[in-house]
Amino acid sequence: MKKHLLAIAVTALAAGSAFAQATDTLAKIKASGSVTLGVRESSGLSYTLGNGKYVGFHTEMGEIVLADVQKQLGLPKLDIKYQPVTSQNRIPLVTNGTVDLECGSTTNNAARLKDVSFAVTTYVEEVRMVVKANSGITSIKDLNGKTVATTTGTTSVQTLRKHERAGGIDFKEVMGKDHADSFLMLETGRAEAFVMDGSILAANISKSKSPADYKIVGEVLNVEPIACMLRKDDPAFKKAVDDSIKRQIKDGSLAKLYDKWFMQPVPPANVKIGLPMSDATKEAWANPNDKPMEDYAKK
Repeated sequence: MKKHLLAIAVTALAAGSAFAQATDTLAKIKASGSVTLGVRESSGLSYTLGNGKYVGFHTEMGEIVLADVQKQLGLPKLDIKYQPVTSQNRIPLVTNGTVDLECGSTTNNAARLKDVSFAVTTYVEEVRMVVKANSGITSIKDLNGKTVATTTGTTSVQTLRKHERAGGIDFKEVMGKDHADSFLMLETGRAEAFVMDGSILAANISKSKSPADYKIVGEVLNVEPIACMLRKDDPAFKKAVDDSIKRQIKDGSLAKLYDKWFMQPVPPANVKIGLPMSDATKEAWANPNDKPMEDYAKK
């Protein structure tokens, strides 16, 4: 009986040690010589080229962060493992220890902060609208009597309706099954505007047959701070990640990375997204912070 109790105690102690190590990511990385980076397969900031190759602004930035962590820990080699994540599983995979650092396209908000932590903001998404360049639409007020497309499962049109300048504006809403379908509605004249995240709009324009036929216009409808995600209550790892990002901002390398992925031709189609850095992103870099989306909504 005593042996049985001792075995239980040893097991419990081991489990406790494993949990403690899981929340000390730097110790985990140093002991294993490896780290797992969470990436996306089809985001504007992180995507796959196939055959296990992941690229994008946030993916490459995350790799640089981990290279800085490797230097900090004095590791001669660090094996980066790539774990694709989805909107549904990204938080569980971070909290359960599968993913050490997720650099995809995750919004920092109050609800998520109950389960995870975020590094300093590295991209601020702006919800805008794309129209045909010859449409004459330049503002929300011009949408009266028009048809507006958005994508099923997103909140962009609700955001548009709540905007202070949308008062008294009457427009019809049509839903695309995905972003490409929503853009096709604009392309074929079934909608006069497509409302969505600016990076998604820009990516769809760049892939279209005639990019010059479209332009992103109107007021910014919403802003969302995007940041790399990590486990809660791990201040040493968060500091290492934040210090690397701040260093990349200060020495100009992050700006060069932004230019590479948004202003130059990118794989796989070698097309240019052509999305200049927003004022909100510039502000986030000028004053690095990890404020959630709710703070951005405050006037």
